[in-house]
Amino acid sequence: MGDIYILMLVALTVLAIIDLVVGVSNDAVNFLNSAIGSKAIPIKWILIIASAGVAIGAITSSGMMEVARKGIFNPSEFYFDEIMYIFMAVMITDILLLDIFNSLGMPTSTTVSIVFELLGAAVAMALIKISNNDSETLASLGKYINSEKALLIISGILLSVFIAFTIGALVQFISRLIYSFHFEKRKSYVNALFGGFAITAITYFIFVKGLKGTPFYGSIKHLIEGRTYEIIIYGFVFWTLLSQVLIALFKVNILKVIIVIGTFSLAMAFAGNDLVNFVGVLIAAWNSYQEWTISGVAASEFSMGVLAQKVPSNPWLLFIAGMIMVVTLWFSKKAKSVIETGINLSRQGDGHEKFQPNVVSRTVVRGAILVSDGVSKIIPSSTLKWVDTKFQKPVVSLPKDKSYELPAFDMVRASVNLFVAGILISIGTSLKLPLSTTYVTFMVAMGTSLADRAWGRESAVYRVAGVFNVIGGWFLTALSAFVVAAVFAYIIYLGGIVSVAILLILVLFLLGRSSVRHTKKAKEKKEKRYMERAELITINEVITESSDHIAEVVKRVNKLFTNVVEDLAAHDLNKLSKTDKHVKKLNVEVNELKEDVFYFIKSLDEASVKASRFYILVLGYLQDITQSIEYISTTSYKHVNNNHKNLKASSISDLKEINEKLKKLFGQIEKDFTDRNFSNLNEIIDAKQEIFDHVSESIDKQIARVRTEESSPKNSTLYFGILLETKDLIAALMSLLQLYQEFQINDSKK
Repeated sequence: MGDIYILMLVALTVLAIIDLVVGVSNDAVNFLNSAIGSKAIPIKWILIIASAGVAIGAITSSGMMEVARKGIFNPSEFYFDEIMYIFMAVMITDILLLDIFNSLGMPTSTTVSIVFELLGAAVAMALIKISNNDSETLASLGKYINSEKALLIISGILLSVFIAFTIGALVQFISRLIYSFHFEKRKSYVNALFGGFAITAITYFIFVKGLKGTPFYGSIKHLIEGRTYEIIIYGFVFWTLLSQVLIALFKVNILKVIIVIGTFSLAMAFAGNDLVNFVGVLIAAWNSYQEWTISGVAASEFSMGVLAQKVPSNPWLLFIAGMIMVVTLWFSKKAKSVIETGINLSRQGDGHEKFQPNVVSRTVVRGAILVSDGVSKIIPSSTLKWVDTKFQKPVVSLPKDKSYELPAFDMVRASVNLFVAGILISIGTSLKLPLSTTYVTFMVAMGTSLADRAWGRESAVYRVAGVFNVIGGWFLTALSAFVVAAVFAYIIYLGGIVSVAILLILVLFLLGRSSVRHTKKAKEKKEKRYMERAELITINEVITESSDHIAEVVKRVNKLFTNVVEDLAAHDLNKLSKTDKHVKKLNVEVNELKEDVFYFIKSLDEASVKASRFYILVLGYLQDITQSIEYISTTSYKHVNNNHKNLKASSISDLKEINEKLKKLFGQIEKDFTDRNFSNLNEIIDAKQEIFDHVSESIDKQIARVRTEESSPKNSTLYFGILLETKDLIAALMSLLQLYQEFQINDSKK
């Protein structure tokens, strides 16, 4: 029978390794966002510094491991086999849940997931035990679950959201009043004082408070305890003086030093606080197995009260876990998706918004505007003007001959993000609370963004919607973790090792499918053909750079129109649904380009008015084309989805003839634009009348059918709609070609 539990341990080991990978992919956002978003140092050095912090934090994290053993449930109330079922359910659930959020690019809390998974699996097992015991009722659940500790952990996590947001906003507001957006213009002693305060806060709470509960604390305990104020004062004086020396003698930007130390410290705090989420269950299972094997008692009779005792973790196991985390940090592609979400929501300025506004975000923004208007009536206008001067952003002149991307935010905000988050996480760690590093770092970043006026009237409704989406995902994490872990625990209880094997196969299948989908999605994103607007100055450059994009749009429209005609002929709802999704995706891409017209025009010099007008007209025609194909696709899908009659064979035949002519036309346009050969434009434009005549003829035929044989008004509405939108599509496409022809002729004359 022991072989079953050895197999479970092997499975838990594999699951722990996978969990480390998917967990770090999600949590890398916590300590990389500030450094990457501010572009303070090259990304290679950011990863090196973060890797060192993760490695050291992993080795010193053993003080937190008891959470998995006794933090959520009372181990003495469970037997060894039941504990193993709980641990298996927790690990399987954790991997699946975190991978889903990684694939969506949404930062979630590994701490919340592990806490609620342990709670869900333990509650399920407790209910099983209660149902098998006639002397117990549902009221007996309290003796199995460590409700007081669980509530303390959960309340601490939720409270950290409010505290992190508030403190982040307050500290950032004060910092901006001190520095404005001109850090380099402040006196050196002001920068030195800021550096002394930030670095002292980071080093004290990370290296002093964070070491409590580790095996290394005993050797330095006598130097720390009872000397808090001395350490802080001496540290502040030392770091301030060192900052002054670095600034005055070596011209060092002290903000970069803060960001480097902060990234290292936050990575260390992350590993020290969150490693329990990934390997704590494995260590607890190994300790349980060791105690059971030497007991000689049956697995179904051996009480696990031993887990309530403090058991030191194996430093080598922690070191290996740290190395896996470091490797993941360098090579995880999903981590990049999660990082993009955090930076996108906190960036200074406008641009593409990932989230769409909703009722809640609109209401919150309107309320904030009303409050702001009310406050502005109370505070003296002179004070408001002085504050506004501190938030005036500098105008950066970008060279036209190179593509240059500004940082998402400046180094003042990055520094505040790091040292505030580091302090809060370290306090939680020192109190042995599995504080959610994701909640803290994300909410600190959102608080600093709000205080820094990064959420202006142009972007606030989108950013607030994004924050609520992420927070909603956190609550979904908790609910999903509890329910799924409970269900898995029950399944494992019923089927034993067979259920474990089936669930492991399910995990591998879902992870493999998720990886393939993410790779495909990343490849599609990479292949998107957008114009490099910062580099386009003349009309010729716009023509050259936009040709590939137009060829791509024409190619996709050609395929989509063909799909609609064929799927409508077959009355195939599933294929029409897929085509409609692809059409909407194309429309979104073109709309994104059109939304960036403002930034394109701003990037051009004063002599490029014609290039701007040309670019605007091109995007207008592309939008007309995609709107026409979207109408054709959507109405066809709705027609079939509503179970209306099939189109008449004669109508389908006419559509197929039109499609064949369009395929030939689209194919020629795609080839010419791909080759950037516009000499055939005149012939293509002349050929449009033939297709127009064919569409008009099809309209006349349908009118005749309605008068004689057609009995379905829905069919006629659909058919007329398709034909009219096809004419609009062709007209927009020909207008686009005529635009290119016009500028080609003008260029030849010059």
